[in-house]
Amino acid sequence: MQGHKQFVDKVVLRFRLSERVPKQNLYRQLAELLDWGFLYEQTRSVYSHTGQSSLDPVVFFKLVLVGRLENIVSDRRLVEHCSLRLDILYFLGYEVDEDLPWHSTISRTRQLYPAAIFEQLFDHVFAQCVAAGLVTGHTQAVDSAFVKANASLESLCEKQPTEVPAPVLQVVRKPVVETPVAPPAAFHASPAHHLRRVASAHARYLRNDSGPLGRDRPQARLLSNKTHYSPADPDARIPVKPGKARALNYLCSMAVDEGHGLISHIQADFADRRASVLLESIVAPLHQRLLTHDLPVREVVADTNYSNGLNYALLEARGITPWIPVFGQYKPEIEGFTYAKETDCFTCPAGKPLPFKRFDSDPDGRLSKRYSASSSDCRRCSRKPTCAPKSTKRKITRTAYDAHYRRALARQQSRPGQRMRRLRQRTVEPVFGSLLQHYGMRRVNTRGWSSAHKAMLLTAIAFNLKKLLKHQCKKTLCVAIALPRMPLEEQFLSFWRKLSAGSSSLGTGGKVG
Repeated sequence: MQGHKQFVDKVVLRFRLSERVPKQNLYRQLAELLDWGFLYEQTRSVYSHTGQSSLDPVVFFKLVLVGRLENIVSDRRLVEHCSLRLDILYFLGYEVDEDLPWHSTISRTRQLYPAAIFEQLFDHVFAQCVAAGLVTGHTQAVDSAFVKANASLESLCEKQPTEVPAPVLQVVRKPVVETPVAPPAAFHASPAHHLRRVASAHARYLRNDSGPLGRDRPQARLLSNKTHYSPADPDARIPVKPGKARALNYLCSMAVDEGHGLISHIQADFADRRASVLLESIVAPLHQRLLTHDLPVREVVADTNYSNGLNYALLEARGITPWIPVFGQYKPEIEGFTYAKETDCFTCPAGKPLPFKRFDSDPDGRLSKRYSASSSDCRRCSRKPTCAPKSTKRKITRTAYDAHYRRALARQQSRPGQRMRRLRQRTVEPVFGSLLQHYGMRRVNTRGWSSAHKAMLLTAIAFNLKKLLKHQCKKTLCVAIALPRMPLEEQFLSFWRKLSAGSSSLGTGGKVG
């Protein structure tokens, strides 16, 4: 007979949530993995001693971690999703008949907590990974990627530093108050030489008759981070990396340990900043975090975007070997000129010396060394019309970190350098792919640098927790029993008896099994 199930929406009198969640469930194991009690002490200073009870800090951090583990960035969807999952309710400590916090409560609590608390939670989880043996600390791979901001290019307005609205100033100054290590304020007057570069670039574009739009079509809107900002999110920037789509983004900078691919450091930066100027802000806290666990950094692997003479010098001063390829514009040799390292002097093709004169610094702060020949030597030289046609003497400008560049180039061309390049590709790039596709990092659903930094920290915490749980699940108890070994003489006698017994059975027509 065909069965027909009847549903009766009745009140269940006996129901225990712990019995409905399997022991191998992700969130059940996660609830037993960490001691979340330290969060109460860390968040005590942001609350008053009077008033109504707030959302439990442990519940808040568990909620936002669930959002990263489930690839959900919307607080509304997160609350709706958690209310339908028994394992998540058990992880949060809520009964089936209890109402979860409102989405607005989650948003306000996220803004209330400073980024330092999120960093302490990251350090707490990272210490668990170190104790489990998942971190080596020897080699760190560094890279960065753009993350979409919660703002549109259509909302950009022209900067007017003398008439800044008060709400915008409050939004901009907030990250600096929360964390002392925050980047500079988003709304500021750009340097004069930067504005001149932008104006000249726009003028060249407008004079170009063969542009993408042509003269018979209206010109595109000329936007720059130096002249425009977004009132919705003043910290969002238009990336300057060639080949990237024009959008308001943040820059996610990250370091990954080469042992098991754990994230050892992550931070949010402005999207218009070059990666080469951010390496020190990544390596300094990373080196300090690993030193607290007696794991000093010995090697740093990065791509060409981090190529900078100052970076090479700073890493070598810390005792770290930088495996960073040299960018293509650097030329180790000048054609026709020889360099003597002992005297720090160049020699021209005519045999005249060009000694070191002074250090120079450009408006962007780059340090260089100036070499120049004597005016009398160049005046009588027959090569002057081709060697120095527009000046009285030949001048050579080299970077002040030329020796560091040469060592980096030698490492790049060696076999270990090729191996390190492949190591970076298989270490940090897959981690970025996982964060963007499966941990809610395709877009920052909050606004402001501080909120973006918190979101990236939560993503790294969720990623490391998954790694830690996977490692603990692989641990099995193995017991090995060593049997007593028979002496050599007894082994020979036993073998001879078996052989003799086989020979006798063959002689009587038997079979040897």
